[in-house]
Amino acid sequence: FMLHDFLKQSLIMAQIPFSTDEPLAQKSTFKVGSSAPLFVKPYTTEQFRSAIGGATAAELPFFVLGGGSNVVFPDSPLEAVVISTQNLSEITVIDKEDVDDNTLSEDTVLVNCQCGTPMQTFVNFCTNHNLSGAQEFAGLPGTIGGAVYMNARCFDKSISDILYQTEQIEIISKINTKVTTTNFNPSQWDYKKSPFQPNQESNNSQEPTIPKYNFSEHKIFVSSATFKLTRKSPEEKSQIQEECKKYINERKNKGHFNFPSAGSVFKNNRNFGAPSGKIIQDADLLGYAIGGAQVAPFHGNIIINKENATATQIKELVQHVQKVVKEKFGFSLEPEIIFL
Repeated sequence: FMLHDFLKQSLIMAQIPFSTDEPLAQKSTFKVGSSAPLFVKPYTTEQFRSAIGGATAAELPFFVLGGGSNVVFPDSPLEAVVISTQNLSEITVIDKEDVDDNTLSEDTVLVNCQCGTPMQTFVNFCTNHNLSGAQEFAGLPGTIGGAVYMNARCFDKSISDILYQTEQIEIISKINTKVTTTNFNPSQWDYKKSPFQPNQESNNSQEPTIPKYNFSEHKIFVSSATFKLTRKSPEEKSQIQEECKKYINERKNKGHFNFPSAGSVFKNNRNFGAPSGKIIQDADLLGYAIGGAQVAPFHGNIIINKENATATQIKELVQHVQKVVKEKFGFSLEPEIIFL
């Protein structure tokens, strides 16, 4: 508690808003979870950096929360500070004169989004300004920061396909943080992998596991991202709108919005020869439930909170699916949702 008090004092001095014993269930798309002892809501990148630095100096575990669309909060109070990016949602068009880069074509437009910008706000901004390139992400819940962290992928397009630059806050030491900028380097990105994720130990045993979120491993946090888009003529605006509508309807038809869920639970693995959802369906697991958590009857790779599910039930269901698929087909499904 002393440490929390130390952090509270530094937040008050830095005029960074926070609340205590904040309920978490409504802050995730799964709608499960207890509370956070301290819930911090910075308004600027500098405040964001101060909050990360303060928690690090107090030696408190902390979690940076975006839209909560890939997160399962625990049933008991979270023993960590939550730093929410909900107030960091500014979008700006960057003047290409300020970027010394002669490889950018005439019709390229650079758009910078703070990490808490909802994906849908970014897509709408692009549509309103006749910018093409982000249509596949229409209807994706969550924020820019989370999408960059996970290297979100929708309809065969990854965030890294349109990424130009990232700005991040790095923890250098217990008392030192810095803000840095990095140009996109394709060698650091892969299918649902980004340089912001800690190095995953390769799972040699090939036994299905649920990756544990390790607070101390995370030393680098997305504060904003700049994307490369293509300027279209005003006449082509309706075409961009139509494409966005098409992708949103596909999500609706797949049932993404019918129940609280975190979208895809498992990564697809090209070596399996079929998407994870199809494999789970072939294992006769559609509709299988543990308590209020259920494998969606309409899609194998979505677990839904059908009725007051708990985090424990969701986790047990994930493990059950992994076990059955491993026994039937020999594949180890890798979850992409984060259990805290």
